[in-house]
Amino acid sequence: MGAVIRTEAADMPDGSALKTPDRLRRRASRLLSQLTMRSDRLITEGLARADAHKWHYAVLASLQEYGPGSQAELSKRSGIYRSDMVSVLNELAERDLVERAPDPDDRRRNIITISAQGRRHLRLLDKVLDDLHDELLAPLSPAERDQFVQLLTRLLDHHTRSS
Repeated sequence: MGAVIRTEAADMPDGSALKTPDRLRRRASRLLSQLTMRSDRLITEGLARADAHKWHYAVLASLQEYGPGSQAELSKRSGIYRSDMVSVLNELAERDLVERAPDPDDRRRNIITISAQGRRHLRLLDKVLDDLHDELLAPLSPAERDQFVQLLTRLLDHHTRSS
């Protein structure tokens, strides 16, 4: 079996070497997949410049919005696999962005809390992500951006409930 060529028309310098067939450009699943790859790259590289990862942001945002929680609760809230949560929390704790304390009701588990430094870092990451999203959604007006996010949310909610 031959190698898969991962070049897309949008990746070509002038777009003339490859043309994406119309039937592919009309497929929402393909468009979402292509945009997801570009979005993930943009966000990952942008957060790396701020010495952060998307999982750092997810944990800090969860702690800020919902308050302290156990590792299991944070895993459910953030979508991070439980097996990966320990390493994410270790990274955040090493930077003094979160604090761990034994759960008074169950000494076998820890309760994780965002620190003051973690709240400051989260505000910085919010600004970084705002700028990255402006770049990602540049061709859309503010009203179109709001509508786009609402539509994506509706689709995700629908498919999350049905799975």
